[in-house]
Amino acid sequence: MTTESGKNIIIFDTTLRDGEQSPGVSLNMEEKLQIGKQLEKLGVDVLEAGFPVASPGDFEGVKKLADELRGLQVAALARANPKDIDVAWEAIKNGANPRIHTFLATSDIHLKHKLRKTREEALEMARNAVAYAARYTGNVEFSAEDASRSDLDYLCRVFETVIEAGARVVNFPDTVGYALPWDFGRMIQYVRANTSNIHKAVLSVHCHNDLGLATANVLNAIQNGAEQVECTINGIGERAGNTSLEEVVMAIKTRHDLLPFTNNINTRFITATSRLVSLLTGMVVQPNKAIVGANAFAHESGIHQDGVLKERTTYEIMDPADIGLTKGALVMGKHSGRHAMKAKLEELGYNLTEEDVDRVFARFKALADKKKEIYTEDLETLIADEILRIPDRYRLTYLHVAAGSGIKPTATVSMEIDGEEKTTVSLGAGPVDAAFNAISQLTQTGSKLLKFSVNSVTGGLDAQGEVTVRIEEDGVVVTGQGADSDIITASAKAYINALNRLGHKKSDKATAKPMCC
Repeated sequence: MTTESGKNIIIFDTTLRDGEQSPGVSLNMEEKLQIGKQLEKLGVDVLEAGFPVASPGDFEGVKKLADELRGLQVAALARANPKDIDVAWEAIKNGANPRIHTFLATSDIHLKHKLRKTREEALEMARNAVAYAARYTGNVEFSAEDASRSDLDYLCRVFETVIEAGARVVNFPDTVGYALPWDFGRMIQYVRANTSNIHKAVLSVHCHNDLGLATANVLNAIQNGAEQVECTINGIGERAGNTSLEEVVMAIKTRHDLLPFTNNINTRFITATSRLVSLLTGMVVQPNKAIVGANAFAHESGIHQDGVLKERTTYEIMDPADIGLTKGALVMGKHSGRHAMKAKLEELGYNLTEEDVDRVFARFKALADKKKEIYTEDLETLIADEILRIPDRYRLTYLHVAAGSGIKPTATVSMEIDGEEKTTVSLGAGPVDAAFNAISQLTQTGSKLLKFSVNSVTGGLDAQGEVTVRIEEDGVVVTGQGADSDIITASAKAYINALNRLGHKKSDKATAKPMCC
Protein backbone atom coordinates (compact mmCIF):
# COMPACT_ATOMS: atom_id res chain seq x y z
CA MET A 1 0.00 0.00 0.00
CA THR A 2 1.35 3.42 -1.00
CA THR A 3 -0.83 5.82 0.97
CA GLU A 4 0.62 9.32 0.75
CA SER A 5 -0.50 11.41 3.72
CA GLY A 6 -1.93 14.82 2.92
CA LYS A 7 -2.22 14.22 -0.83
CA ASN A 8 -5.02 16.20 -2.49
CA ILE A 9 -7.51 14.05 -4.40
CA ILE A 10 -8.88 15.64 -7.57
CA ILE A 11 -12.66 15.31 -7.78
CA PHE A 12 -13.85 14.78 -11.36
CA ASP A 13 -17.66 14.93 -11.56
CA THR A 14 -19.40 13.20 -14.45
CA THR A 15 -23.03 13.67 -13.35
CA LEU A 16 -23.83 15.58 -16.55
CA ARG A 17 -22.24 12.98 -18.81
CA ASP A 18 -22.26 9.47 -17.37
CA GLY A 19 -25.02 10.41 -14.93
CA GLU A 20 -27.26 11.60 -17.76
CA GLN A 21 -26.89 8.19 -19.39
CA SER A 22 -29.16 6.80 -16.65
CA PRO A 23 -32.38 5.41 -18.17
CA GLY A 24 -35.05 8.11 -18.44
CA VAL A 25 -32.79 11.08 -17.65
CA SER A 26 -32.91 13.96 -20.11
CA LEU A 27 -31.81 17.43 -19.03
CA ASN A 28 -32.31 20.60 -21.06
CA MET A 29 -29.58 23.19 -21.36
CA GLU A 30 -30.81 25.41 -18.53
CA GLU A 31 -31.11 22.46 -16.17
CA LYS A 32 -27.56 21.40 -17.02
CA LEU A 33 -26.36 24.92 -16.30
CA GLN A 34 -28.16 24.95 -12.93
CA ILE A 35 -26.46 21.69 -11.94
CA GLY A 36 -23.13 22.95 -13.31
CA LYS A 37 -23.29 26.10 -11.20
CA GLN A 38 -24.12 24.02 -8.12
CA LEU A 39 -21.18 21.69 -8.79
CA GLU A 40 -18.95 24.74 -9.11
CA LYS A 41 -20.20 25.94 -5.73
CA LEU A 42 -19.69 22.46 -4.29
CA GLY A 43 -16.02 22.68 -5.24
CA VAL A 44 -15.51 19.94 -7.84
CA ASP A 45 -12.23 20.32 -9.72
CA VAL A 46 -13.33 18.97 -13.11
CA LEU A 47 -16.84 18.81 -14.56
CA GLU A 48 -17.40 16.44 -17.46
CA ALA A 49 -20.13 18.27 -19.33
CA GLY A 50 -21.04 15.75 -22.01
CA PHE A 51 -20.20 14.15 -25.34
CA PRO A 52 -20.38 17.04 -27.85
CA VAL A 53 -20.38 14.99 -31.07
CA ALA A 54 -23.42 12.97 -29.94
CA SER A 55 -25.95 15.63 -30.96
CA PRO A 56 -26.42 19.37 -31.49
CA GLY A 57 -28.06 19.56 -28.07
CA ASP A 58 -25.10 17.89 -26.38
CA PHE A 59 -22.72 20.24 -28.17
CA GLU A 60 -24.63 23.35 -27.12
CA GLY A 61 -24.95 22.13 -23.54
CA VAL A 62 -21.22 21.50 -23.21
CA LYS A 63 -20.42 24.84 -24.84
CA LYS A 64 -22.77 26.71 -22.51
CA LEU A 65 -21.11 25.19 -19.44
CA ALA A 66 -17.58 25.85 -20.72
CA ASP A 67 -18.44 29.44 -21.61
CA GLU A 68 -20.08 30.31 -18.27
CA LEU A 69 -18.31 28.31 -15.55
CA ARG A 70 -14.95 29.78 -14.55
CA GLY A 71 -14.23 28.12 -11.21
CA LEU A 72 -13.48 24.64 -12.52
CA GLN A 73 -12.24 22.74 -15.55
CA VAL A 74 -14.90 21.68 -18.05
CA ALA A 75 -14.14 18.39 -19.81
CA ALA A 76 -15.67 17.05 -23.03
CA LEU A 77 -15.70 13.37 -23.96
CA ALA A 78 -14.43 12.23 -27.38
CA ARG A 79 -13.81 8.86 -28.97
CA ALA A 80 -10.32 8.26 -30.27
CA ASN A 81 -10.82 9.87 -33.67
CA PRO A 82 -10.17 13.34 -35.14
CA LYS A 83 -13.82 14.27 -35.75
CA ASP A 84 -14.85 13.68 -32.13
CA ILE A 85 -11.82 15.57 -30.86
CA ASP A 86 -12.40 18.53 -33.21
CA VAL A 87 -16.02 18.86 -32.09
CA ALA A 88 -15.09 18.46 -28.41
CA TRP A 89 -12.52 21.25 -28.65
CA GLU A 90 -14.92 23.54 -30.49
CA ALA A 91 -17.38 23.11 -27.60
CA ILE A 92 -14.95 23.77 -24.74
CA LYS A 93 -12.28 26.03 -26.22
CA ASN A 94 -13.51 29.13 -24.35
CA GLY A 95 -13.48 27.37 -20.98
CA ALA A 96 -11.11 27.88 -18.07
CA ASN A 97 -8.31 25.35 -18.74
CA PRO A 98 -10.64 23.08 -20.77
CA ARG A 99 -9.96 19.33 -20.91
CA ILE A 100 -10.33 16.93 -23.84
CA HIS A 101 -11.15 13.46 -22.51
CA THR A 102 -10.60 10.79 -25.14
CA PHE A 103 -11.03 7.05 -24.65
CA LEU A 104 -10.47 3.65 -26.21
CA ALA A 105 -11.11 0.13 -24.96
CA THR A 106 -8.08 -1.95 -23.97
CA SER A 107 -9.50 -5.29 -22.79
CA ASP A 108 -9.20 -8.24 -25.15
CA ILE A 109 -12.95 -8.85 -25.00
CA HIS A 110 -13.64 -5.28 -26.20
CA LEU A 111 -10.85 -5.32 -28.76
CA LYS A 112 -12.10 -8.57 -30.29
CA HIS A 113 -15.88 -8.16 -30.16
CA LYS A 114 -16.45 -4.38 -30.24
CA LEU A 115 -13.51 -2.70 -31.93
CA ARG A 116 -12.29 -5.69 -33.96
CA LYS A 117 -8.75 -4.41 -33.53
CA THR A 118 -5.49 -6.01 -32.52
CA ARG A 119 -3.62 -4.75 -29.48
CA GLU A 120 -1.07 -3.01 -31.70
CA GLU A 121 -3.77 -1.32 -33.78
CA ALA A 122 -5.51 -0.07 -30.64
CA LEU A 123 -2.20 1.17 -29.24
CA GLU A 124 -1.60 3.22 -32.38
CA MET A 125 -5.16 4.59 -32.29
CA ALA A 126 -4.68 5.71 -28.70
CA ARG A 127 -1.34 7.34 -29.49
CA ASN A 128 -2.71 9.20 -32.51
CA ALA A 129 -5.84 10.39 -30.68
CA VAL A 130 -3.91 11.83 -27.74
CA ALA A 131 -1.31 13.45 -30.00
CA TYR A 132 -4.11 14.99 -32.04
CA ALA A 133 -5.90 16.31 -28.93
CA ALA A 134 -2.62 17.69 -27.55
CA ARG A 135 -2.42 19.99 -30.59
CA TYR A 136 -5.37 21.87 -29.06
CA THR A 137 -4.51 21.79 -25.36
CA GLY A 138 -2.05 20.48 -22.82
CA ASN A 139 -4.99 19.33 -20.70
CA VAL A 140 -5.67 15.91 -22.23
CA GLU A 141 -7.05 12.86 -20.42
CA PHE A 142 -6.99 9.33 -21.80
CA SER A 143 -9.28 6.58 -20.51
CA ALA A 144 -8.60 2.88 -21.08
CA GLU A 145 -12.16 1.56 -21.23
CA ASP A 146 -12.61 -1.76 -19.40
CA ALA A 147 -9.17 -1.41 -17.82
CA SER A 148 -10.04 -3.73 -14.93
CA ARG A 149 -10.45 -6.64 -17.40
CA SER A 150 -7.39 -5.70 -19.45
CA ASP A 151 -3.99 -7.37 -19.46
CA LEU A 152 -2.04 -5.14 -17.08
CA ASP A 153 1.26 -5.31 -18.92
CA TYR A 154 -0.46 -4.24 -22.14
CA LEU A 155 -2.30 -1.52 -20.24
CA CYS A 156 0.97 -0.16 -18.88
CA ARG A 157 2.28 -0.01 -22.46
CA VAL A 158 -0.82 1.94 -23.50
CA PHE A 159 -0.42 4.39 -20.61
CA GLU A 160 3.29 4.88 -21.35
CA THR A 161 2.47 5.56 -25.00
CA VAL A 162 -0.32 8.10 -24.40
CA ILE A 163 1.66 9.91 -21.70
CA GLU A 164 4.52 10.23 -24.16
CA ALA A 165 2.01 11.53 -26.75
CA GLY A 166 0.76 14.26 -24.39
CA ALA A 167 -1.81 12.83 -21.94
CA ARG A 168 -1.57 14.51 -18.54
CA VAL A 169 -4.26 12.32 -16.96
CA VAL A 170 -4.62 8.57 -17.50
CA ASN A 171 -7.81 6.97 -16.28
CA PHE A 172 -8.20 3.37 -15.08
CA PRO A 173 -11.93 2.54 -15.29
CA ASP A 174 -13.78 -0.41 -13.83
CA THR A 175 -16.29 -0.01 -16.67
CA VAL A 176 -18.56 -2.93 -15.83
CA GLY A 177 -18.18 -2.92 -12.04
CA TYR A 178 -16.24 -6.20 -12.10
CA ALA A 179 -13.41 -5.43 -9.68
CA LEU A 180 -13.14 -6.37 -6.01
CA PRO A 181 -11.62 -3.78 -3.66
CA TRP A 182 -8.40 -5.54 -2.65
CA ASP A 183 -7.71 -6.63 -6.23
CA PHE A 184 -8.50 -3.19 -7.62
CA GLY A 185 -5.97 -1.68 -5.23
CA ARG A 186 -3.43 -4.26 -6.40
CA MET A 187 -4.05 -3.29 -10.04
CA ILE A 188 -3.54 0.41 -9.32
CA GLN A 189 -0.33 -0.36 -7.47
CA TYR A 190 0.88 -2.51 -10.39
CA VAL A 191 0.21 0.23 -12.93
CA ARG A 192 2.08 2.78 -10.84
CA ALA A 193 5.05 0.43 -10.45
CA ASN A 194 5.22 -0.68 -14.09
CA THR A 195 4.43 2.44 -16.12
CA SER A 196 7.83 4.09 -16.49
CA ASN A 197 6.56 7.65 -17.04
CA ILE A 198 3.52 7.56 -14.73
CA HIS A 199 5.10 10.40 -12.70
CA LYS A 200 4.34 12.72 -15.63
CA ALA A 201 0.57 12.17 -15.38
CA VAL A 202 -2.24 12.04 -12.84
CA LEU A 203 -3.60 8.51 -12.33
CA SER A 204 -7.41 8.54 -12.21
CA VAL A 205 -10.06 5.91 -11.43
CA HIS A 206 -13.65 5.60 -12.63
CA CYS A 207 -15.72 2.83 -11.02
CA HIS A 208 -19.20 1.47 -11.66
CA ASN A 209 -21.39 -0.02 -8.97
CA ASP A 210 -22.68 -3.27 -10.52
CA LEU A 211 -21.56 -5.29 -7.48
CA GLY A 212 -22.18 -2.44 -5.02
CA LEU A 213 -18.43 -1.94 -4.60
CA ALA A 214 -17.71 1.32 -6.45
CA THR A 215 -16.90 3.39 -3.35
CA ALA A 216 -14.87 0.59 -1.76
CA ASN A 217 -12.88 0.16 -5.00
CA VAL A 218 -12.15 3.88 -5.19
CA LEU A 219 -10.99 4.07 -1.58
CA ASN A 220 -8.62 1.16 -2.18
CA ALA A 221 -7.40 2.88 -5.34
CA ILE A 222 -6.50 6.16 -3.63
CA GLN A 223 -4.78 4.25 -0.84
CA ASN A 224 -2.63 2.69 -3.56
CA GLY A 225 -1.77 5.89 -5.39
CA ALA A 226 -4.73 7.03 -7.48
CA GLU A 227 -4.88 10.83 -7.53
CA GLN A 228 -8.22 11.59 -9.24
CA VAL A 229 -11.68 10.12 -8.59
CA GLU A 230 -14.39 10.20 -11.26
CA CYS A 231 -17.81 10.14 -9.65
CA THR A 232 -21.39 11.42 -9.75
CA ILE A 233 -23.87 13.04 -7.37
CA ASN A 234 -26.11 10.39 -5.78
CA GLY A 235 -24.09 7.76 -7.67
CA ILE A 236 -26.30 8.00 -10.77
CA GLY A 237 -25.13 6.60 -14.09
CA GLU A 238 -25.15 3.62 -16.42
CA ARG A 239 -26.83 0.48 -15.07
CA ALA A 240 -26.23 0.38 -11.28
CA GLY A 241 -24.52 3.76 -11.41
CA ASN A 242 -21.12 5.26 -10.64
CA THR A 243 -19.05 5.93 -7.58
CA SER A 244 -21.00 8.33 -5.38
CA LEU A 245 -19.19 11.65 -4.85
CA GLU A 246 -20.71 12.21 -1.42
CA GLU A 247 -19.71 8.74 -0.19
CA VAL A 248 -16.05 9.14 -1.17
CA VAL A 249 -15.76 12.68 0.20
CA MET A 250 -17.45 11.89 3.51
CA ALA A 251 -15.48 8.65 3.92
CA ILE A 252 -12.28 10.70 3.66
CA LYS A 253 -13.65 13.34 6.05
CA THR A 254 -14.98 10.83 8.59
CA ARG A 255 -12.08 8.36 8.51
CA HIS A 256 -9.24 10.80 8.02
CA ASP A 257 -7.22 8.67 10.44
CA LEU A 258 -6.97 5.92 7.79
CA LEU A 259 -7.59 8.07 4.71
CA PRO A 260 -5.23 11.01 5.28
CA PHE A 261 -6.13 12.87 2.09
CA THR A 262 -7.61 16.26 1.24
CA ASN A 263 -9.98 17.53 -1.45
CA ASN A 264 -11.62 20.81 -2.41
CA ILE A 265 -15.27 19.86 -1.77
CA ASN A 266 -17.33 22.16 0.47
CA THR A 267 -19.34 19.42 2.15
CA ARG A 268 -21.99 21.86 3.44
CA PHE A 269 -23.41 21.94 -0.09
CA ILE A 270 -23.73 18.15 -0.46
CA THR A 271 -27.39 17.92 0.59
CA ALA A 272 -28.51 20.84 -1.58
CA THR A 273 -26.62 19.44 -4.59
CA SER A 274 -28.08 15.98 -4.05
CA ARG A 275 -31.63 17.32 -3.92
CA LEU A 276 -31.11 19.51 -6.99
CA VAL A 277 -29.82 16.60 -9.07
CA SER A 278 -32.64 14.35 -7.86
CA LEU A 279 -35.31 16.95 -8.67
CA LEU A 280 -34.01 17.79 -12.13
CA THR A 281 -33.14 14.27 -13.26
CA GLY A 282 -36.20 12.61 -11.73
CA MET A 283 -33.87 10.02 -10.16
CA VAL A 284 -35.32 9.60 -6.67
CA VAL A 285 -32.74 8.95 -3.96
CA GLN A 286 -33.49 5.70 -2.11
CA PRO A 287 -34.32 6.35 1.56
CA ASN A 288 -31.45 4.16 2.82
CA LYS A 289 -28.85 5.72 0.51
CA ALA A 290 -25.65 6.51 2.40
CA ILE A 291 -25.05 10.18 3.31
CA VAL A 292 -28.01 11.75 1.43
CA GLY A 293 -30.88 9.26 1.84
CA ALA A 294 -33.93 10.33 3.85
CA ASN A 295 -33.10 7.73 6.51
CA ALA A 296 -29.35 8.39 6.64
CA PHE A 297 -29.69 10.30 9.93
CA ALA A 298 -33.03 8.86 11.09
CA HIS A 299 -33.20 6.82 14.29
CA GLU A 300 -36.18 4.50 14.78
CA SER A 301 -34.85 2.35 17.62
CA GLY A 302 -35.66 3.68 21.08
CA ILE A 303 -32.18 2.77 22.28
CA HIS A 304 -30.64 4.72 19.40
CA GLN A 305 -32.92 7.71 19.97
CA ASP A 306 -32.04 7.80 23.64
CA GLY A 307 -28.34 7.61 22.88
CA VAL A 308 -28.44 10.38 20.27
CA LEU A 309 -30.38 12.66 22.59
CA LYS A 310 -27.75 12.19 25.29
CA GLU A 311 -24.73 12.39 22.96
CA ARG A 312 -25.01 12.58 19.16
CA THR A 313 -21.80 10.64 18.51
CA THR A 314 -23.16 7.49 20.20
CA TYR A 315 -24.96 6.57 16.97
CA GLU A 316 -24.00 9.26 14.44
CA ILE A 317 -20.50 9.08 12.97
CA MET A 318 -21.11 12.26 10.94
CA ASP A 319 -22.59 15.60 11.93
CA PRO A 320 -25.64 16.26 9.69
CA ALA A 321 -24.61 19.92 9.59
CA ASP A 322 -21.38 18.92 7.82
CA ILE A 323 -23.37 18.00 4.71
CA GLY A 324 -25.75 20.96 5.04
CA LEU A 325 -28.64 18.85 6.29
CA THR A 326 -31.41 20.93 7.89
CA LYS A 327 -34.13 18.32 7.47
CA GLY A 328 -37.31 19.11 9.33
CA ALA A 329 -36.14 22.54 10.41
CA LEU A 330 -39.11 24.90 10.59
CA VAL A 331 -38.61 27.73 8.14
CA MET A 332 -41.63 30.00 8.30
CA GLY A 333 -45.38 30.33 8.03
CA LYS A 334 -47.87 32.36 6.01
CA HIS A 335 -47.11 35.58 7.91
CA SER A 336 -43.42 35.48 6.95
CA GLY A 337 -42.29 38.16 4.53
CA ARG A 338 -40.44 38.17 1.24
CA HIS A 339 -37.21 39.34 2.87
CA ALA A 340 -37.24 36.47 5.38
CA MET A 341 -37.84 33.96 2.60
CA LYS A 342 -35.05 35.42 0.46
CA ALA A 343 -32.65 35.29 3.41
CA LYS A 344 -33.54 31.64 4.00
CA LEU A 345 -32.95 30.83 0.32
CA GLU A 346 -29.52 32.47 0.45
CA GLU A 347 -28.73 30.50 3.60
CA LEU A 348 -29.55 27.31 1.66
CA GLY A 349 -27.18 28.35 -1.13
CA TYR A 350 -29.69 29.65 -3.70
CA ASN A 351 -28.80 33.03 -5.22
CA LEU A 352 -31.90 33.95 -7.23
CA THR A 353 -32.68 37.08 -9.21
CA GLU A 354 -35.26 39.48 -7.77
CA GLU A 355 -37.73 38.34 -10.42
CA ASP A 356 -37.21 34.69 -9.46
CA VAL A 357 -37.60 35.54 -5.76
CA ASP A 358 -40.95 37.18 -6.58
CA ARG A 359 -42.11 34.06 -8.42
CA VAL A 360 -41.09 31.74 -5.59
CA PHE A 361 -42.65 34.07 -3.00
CA ALA A 362 -45.99 34.01 -4.84
CA ARG A 363 -45.94 30.20 -4.77
CA PHE A 364 -44.76 30.25 -1.16
CA LYS A 365 -47.71 32.39 -0.04
CA ALA A 366 -50.13 30.13 -1.91
CA LEU A 367 -48.62 27.08 -0.22
CA ALA A 368 -48.63 28.80 3.17
CA ASP A 369 -52.41 29.19 2.86
CA LYS A 370 -52.66 25.40 2.60
CA LYS A 371 -49.94 24.39 5.05
CA LYS A 372 -49.48 25.60 8.60
CA GLU A 373 -45.73 25.10 8.58
CA ILE A 374 -43.30 25.31 5.68
CA TYR A 375 -40.02 23.44 5.82
CA THR A 376 -36.69 23.63 4.05
CA GLU A 377 -37.66 20.76 1.75
CA ASP A 378 -40.86 22.60 0.78
CA LEU A 379 -38.88 25.67 -0.27
CA GLU A 380 -36.42 23.61 -2.30
CA THR A 381 -39.28 21.86 -4.06
CA LEU A 382 -40.91 25.22 -4.89
CA ILE A 383 -37.64 26.47 -6.37
CA ALA A 384 -37.24 23.37 -8.50
CA ASP A 385 -40.85 23.51 -9.68
CA GLU A 386 -40.99 27.27 -10.33
CA ILE A 387 -37.45 28.29 -11.29
CA LEU A 388 -35.31 25.34 -12.29
CA ARG A 389 -37.71 23.60 -14.62
CA ILE A 390 -37.83 25.76 -17.70
CA PRO A 391 -41.26 25.48 -19.42
CA ASP A 392 -41.19 23.87 -22.85
CA ARG A 393 -44.12 23.17 -25.16
CA TYR A 394 -46.66 22.20 -22.51
CA ARG A 395 -47.84 24.00 -19.38
CA LEU A 396 -50.73 23.15 -17.05
CA THR A 397 -53.09 26.08 -16.51
CA TYR A 398 -56.20 24.44 -15.02
CA LEU A 399 -57.15 21.09 -13.52
CA HIS A 400 -60.43 19.94 -12.01
CA VAL A 401 -61.15 16.33 -11.09
CA ALA A 402 -64.42 14.79 -9.90
CA ALA A 403 -64.11 11.36 -8.29
CA GLY A 404 -65.52 9.33 -5.46
CA SER A 405 -67.70 6.39 -4.55
CA GLY A 406 -70.33 5.89 -7.26
CA ILE A 407 -68.85 8.61 -9.48
CA LYS A 408 -67.03 7.94 -12.74
CA PRO A 409 -63.71 9.80 -12.36
CA THR A 410 -63.68 12.81 -14.68
CA ALA A 411 -60.92 15.34 -15.32
CA THR A 412 -61.13 18.76 -16.95
CA VAL A 413 -57.71 19.95 -18.04
CA SER A 414 -56.56 23.20 -19.64
CA MET A 415 -53.05 23.49 -21.02
CA GLU A 416 -50.95 26.02 -22.84
CA ILE A 417 -49.49 24.25 -25.86
CA ASP A 418 -47.02 26.23 -27.95
CA GLY A 419 -48.58 29.38 -26.49
CA GLU A 420 -52.17 28.37 -27.32
CA GLU A 421 -54.75 27.54 -24.61
CA LYS A 422 -56.56 24.22 -25.08
CA THR A 423 -59.11 22.42 -22.88
CA THR A 424 -60.61 18.94 -22.80
CA VAL A 425 -62.55 16.58 -20.54
CA SER A 426 -61.77 12.90 -20.08
CA LEU A 427 -62.82 9.87 -18.03
CA GLY A 428 -60.53 7.38 -16.34
CA ALA A 429 -60.27 4.39 -14.00
CA GLY A 430 -59.31 6.83 -11.23
CA PRO A 431 -58.66 10.55 -10.80
CA VAL A 432 -54.99 10.35 -11.86
CA ASP A 433 -55.86 8.17 -14.84
CA ALA A 434 -58.57 10.63 -15.90
CA ALA A 435 -56.11 13.55 -15.66
CA PHE A 436 -53.49 11.64 -17.65
CA ASN A 437 -56.03 10.71 -20.32
CA ALA A 438 -57.02 14.36 -20.73
CA ILE A 439 -53.38 15.44 -20.98
CA SER A 440 -52.72 12.70 -23.55
CA GLN A 441 -55.65 13.92 -25.65
CA LEU A 442 -54.46 17.52 -25.59
CA THR A 443 -50.85 16.66 -26.40
CA GLN A 444 -51.73 13.84 -28.80
CA THR A 445 -49.11 11.58 -27.29
CA GLY A 446 -49.03 7.82 -27.56
CA SER A 447 -46.65 7.43 -24.65
CA LYS A 448 -46.79 4.46 -22.29
CA LEU A 449 -46.59 4.92 -18.52
CA LEU A 450 -43.79 2.72 -17.15
CA LYS A 451 -43.56 3.97 -13.58
CA PHE A 452 -45.63 6.04 -11.16
CA SER A 453 -44.50 6.75 -7.61
CA VAL A 454 -45.45 9.21 -4.87
CA ASN A 455 -43.26 10.47 -2.05
CA SER A 456 -43.95 12.93 0.74
CA VAL A 457 -41.63 15.94 0.66
CA THR A 458 -42.07 16.46 4.42
CA GLY A 459 -44.08 14.82 7.18
CA GLY A 460 -47.66 15.63 8.18
CA LEU A 461 -51.07 15.28 6.59
CA ASP A 462 -50.61 18.60 4.77
CA ALA A 463 -47.25 17.65 3.27
CA GLN A 464 -46.47 18.34 -0.36
CA GLY A 465 -46.56 15.26 -2.51
CA GLU A 466 -43.75 14.64 -5.00
CA VAL A 467 -44.70 12.43 -7.95
CA THR A 468 -42.25 10.72 -10.29
CA VAL A 469 -43.34 9.18 -13.59
CA ARG A 470 -41.41 7.37 -16.29
CA ILE A 471 -42.88 7.19 -19.79
CA GLU A 472 -41.84 5.64 -23.10
CA GLU A 473 -42.68 6.51 -26.68
CA ASP A 474 -41.04 5.16 -29.85
CA GLY A 475 -38.26 3.61 -27.80
CA VAL A 476 -37.42 6.86 -25.99
CA VAL A 477 -37.70 6.70 -22.18
CA VAL A 478 -37.86 9.81 -19.98
CA THR A 479 -38.62 10.64 -16.35
CA GLY A 480 -40.66 13.56 -15.03
CA GLN A 481 -41.37 14.99 -11.59
CA GLY A 482 -43.99 17.27 -10.13
CA ALA A 483 -44.84 18.52 -6.64
CA ASP A 484 -47.93 20.02 -5.08
CA SER A 485 -49.92 19.80 -1.87
CA ASP A 486 -52.64 18.21 -4.05
CA ILE A 487 -51.45 14.82 -5.24
CA ILE A 488 -53.56 14.86 -8.43
CA THR A 489 -52.06 18.20 -9.44
CA ALA A 490 -48.58 16.90 -8.62
CA SER A 491 -49.27 13.88 -10.84
CA ALA A 492 -50.40 16.05 -13.74
CA LYS A 493 -47.31 18.24 -13.39
CA ALA A 494 -45.04 15.18 -13.38
CA TYR A 495 -46.69 13.78 -16.52
CA ILE A 496 -46.40 17.12 -18.34
CA ASN A 497 -42.79 17.49 -17.21
CA ALA A 498 -42.07 14.05 -18.69
CA LEU A 499 -43.80 14.96 -21.97
CA ASN A 500 -41.71 18.13 -22.25
CA ARG A 501 -38.57 16.05 -21.72
CA LEU A 502 -39.78 13.51 -24.26
CA GLY A 503 -40.17 16.21 -26.90
CA HIS A 504 -36.76 17.62 -26.05
CA LYS A 505 -35.10 14.21 -26.29
CA LYS A 506 -36.84 13.14 -29.52
CA SER A 507 -36.01 16.42 -31.28
CA ASP A 508 -32.35 16.11 -30.32
CA LYS A 509 -31.55 12.63 -31.66
CA ALA A 510 -28.07 11.47 -30.77
CA THR A 511 -25.80 10.20 -33.52
CA ALA A 512 -23.94 8.15 -30.92
CA LYS A 513 -24.20 7.31 -27.23
CA PRO A 514 -20.91 5.78 -26.07
CA MET A 515 -20.59 3.90 -22.83
CA CYS A 516 -17.46 5.20 -21.14
CA CYS A 517 -15.73 4.35 -19.09
